Amino acid sequence: MQQRSKARAEQVPEFQGLVLDLLVHGVGGATPETMLDDPRTVQITGDDTAAVFRRADDVDAESRPDTDHGRLVPEVYVWRNGASGNGTRALWLLLLPFMVVNLAHWMRPTARGRKRTVRLYGLLVRLAGLTLTVLLVAAACEVALDLAAWQCAGTRACAERHSWLGFLSPDVSEGGWWSRPGRRVALAALVPAALTSLLWYLSHRTWSAYESQEPMARRAEPEEDTGRTALVRPGFWYGRRLVARLRAAHTTAGLLTVAATLSSTAARFDRRPGGPALLDTLGWLLYAALAATAAVVVWVVCRRGRSENRLDRELDEHLVRRLPLAALVLLVLAAVYAGWERPGWESAGRLPGDTAFGGLAFVQGLLVIVLAAVAHLLHRTHPDPRAAMHGLGGPAVATLACALGGVMSGGVSQRVSDWLDGTGTSLAGPPVLLTWQASVIPLVLIVLLVLCGWLGRRTWQLSRAQLGAVESEYPGEHKDPARTRRIARTRALAALTDQGPLLVAVTSSATLLLGAGALVGALTTDKTPGEAAHDTYAVVQSAAETAQALGSWLIGLGFILCVTWGRRAYKDPSARRTIGILWDLGTFWPRAAHPFAPPCYAERAVPDLTWRMATWTRATGGRLVISGHSQGSVLAAAAAWQLKPSVRKRVALLTYGSPLERLYGRWFPAHFGPAALTSLHHDVDCWRNLHRLTDPIGGPVRLPGDCGPQVDREPLKDPLAYGRTDEHPLPAPILGHSDYQADPAFAEERERLLAHLQPELPSGRTAPSLDPAPRGSSASTD
Repeated sequence: MQQRSKARAEQVPEFQGLVLDLLVHGVGGATPETMLDDPRTVQITGDDTAAVFRRADDVDAESRPDTDHGRLVPEVYVWRNGASGNGTRALWLLLLPFMVVNLAHWMRPTARGRKRTVRLYGLLVRLAGLTLTVLLVAAACEVALDLAAWQCAGTRACAERHSWLGFLSPDVSEGGWWSRPGRRVALAALVPAALTSLLWYLSHRTWSAYESQEPMARRAEPEEDTGRTALVRPGFWYGRRLVARLRAAHTTAGLLTVAATLSSTAARFDRRPGGPALLDTLGWLLYAALAATAAVVVWVVCRRGRSENRLDRELDEHLVRRLPLAALVLLVLAAVYAGWERPGWESAGRLPGDTAFGGLAFVQGLLVIVLAAVAHLLHRTHPDPRAAMHGLGGPAVATLACALGGVMSGGVSQRVSDWLDGTGTSLAGPPVLLTWQASVIPLVLIVLLVLCGWLGRRTWQLSRAQLGAVESEYPGEHKDPARTRRIARTRALAALTDQGPLLVAVTSSATLLLGAGALVGALTTDKTPGEAAHDTYAVVQSAAETAQALGSWLIGLGFILCVTWGRRAYKDPSARRTIGILWDLGTFWPRAAHPFAPPCYAERAVPDLTWRMATWTRATGGRLVISGHSQGSVLAAAAAWQLKPSVRKRVALLTYGSPLERLYGRWFPAHFGPAALTSLHHDVDCWRNLHRLTDPIGGPVRLPGDCGPQVDREPLKDPLAYGRTDEHPLPAPILGHSDYQADPAFAEERERLLAHLQPELPSGRTAPSLDPAPRGSSASTD
């Protein structure tokens, strides 16, 4: 043992002057050649999803002793294929409501000592996610079972216009076997059942690729404070067990929704006076089985949340396999029950979808209101003045998720109804509630237009106020009014990011209030808005009919744009990158509320970075600088939290264009709030953050007290030069969020971090202090 320790001690000095510079790119991805500024790069570890690259000259840096203290070996971690690189991921636009409700789970306010309230918050969000799955499958049932099989195939004119439905029509097929109403809807049930199976398959495949990637195993050390942020906990990035449980529950809920639709269709005929007693009894038994299985689904969703204090390697295999299988058996029984011969049964009107969609809307509204009360209680426990919407960001985002689900469901139903009913008179159409929900969309847009107008005016005022500040930052320059206005306008537009909470608050409030009004109108009148206003004033009737028609077209247009944008992004790399940036921002968090949401790429990227940093420091005894741009800074911080405290002290953190506080700290205060970021500052060896006033994404970290200046540098000049100079003979561009490496401050701060990391320096050299430069010092040279 002593010989092994002696050999290790003899190896460490060899690498004392070697420092690893690990670069992590931001949203949209970057090539290793660009980041390393060298066309000759070599992949040293990783695969097609994520990999680490070095310059060809630095591949064997560890095997070459270097006497120069402070030698920097740059490495690049490329994760662009983990979230937005694959073209098929553009189709994830259809899963947008699931992704949004999953974000609501992580937006809870900071709270310490309220474990039960925190669990209740997570439970409410998971239940809201479950209602979204039921809503999506119910919309598929509305389209396939009600509009196509029940209404169109049961109407001679509609079936003749759509010949592919002819074999289901009793008139066109002359009483064929499939023309019985129960058999028609049983056959159409294959569509929502296939949709549910597809969602299960996609979730299972991504679960194997992301959640099943085990991070580095370690135990929380006694000196660790895991209460300031859960990102420190060893099992945070390992949600394998929870996602498997939720996948089984949501798949079962989808299949039960299809089975319930089939059963209710046939049971409505059996319960009429003089109906078949045996089938009526079988229907009640089937209802009881469906209700019991639904209760088990709700129990599974409520029973267990995330296990973060350890790597939970267990898997509830019996539950994961048997629960969906039981639902599938019930679906087959429901299909047999619905397809049984019933003399005299004919399809007329529409299926009773208003009750189902109305009940879903009511439950979603109730969940959001209770969630808001819980979030308010948590926020009052530990108020955070920078938290978005005073801690109500999660309930607001959950409201938007439910609204998106309703818009997409109603859009599909409305467009399919219009397509099937060419004359507009032969079909009863979709449920009345969906028409009411579509009618409030123009009102929501009017509210948003008014808000955007106010924000536009405020931005113009801020731009004018910035003119003097811009000119004062470039003294001695010949003033160009157009150049000054352009810089000031860029700063004012970048400041719009800070108005995001206001935009979300107004949108969610208007959506909740108008959605409640639509629900009341649909349930009390049982008519469309135009029909309900028929006997009122002419102006009211005209407004109702206009809102109904415009809302129907807007909801259909939005769905068509969503599909066409996804298809275009599948073929167009530039469009795919735009959508990929949205996914890079929205899929950072694990799937804690909805298993059908797009997968969390950070469950691959954070363990990758943790393994790389831990193994390099253990093998070489060296230290490292991890540099993160934009979203890469969030990954860098998350990876640093996953290291052992002793290893964190060997790491320096350099962030630039970072949304750590501006976006994540405000919207996710429980995980990136002031206490969490302050603990990160104390845990790592040193941390510096660069930002610009023209950057719409990055900003200062804003740590309280003396910690703030130690981390944040004064805002960098942008552009680097106002006019033409010897160093910038051509006009310098306004960089905004990009190309921070072009600023001399980047190299300067990295050198200071590098020198601060050195445990020993040659005589005559001292590690420079990381105290901030005097106020007013320039971040660049003119």
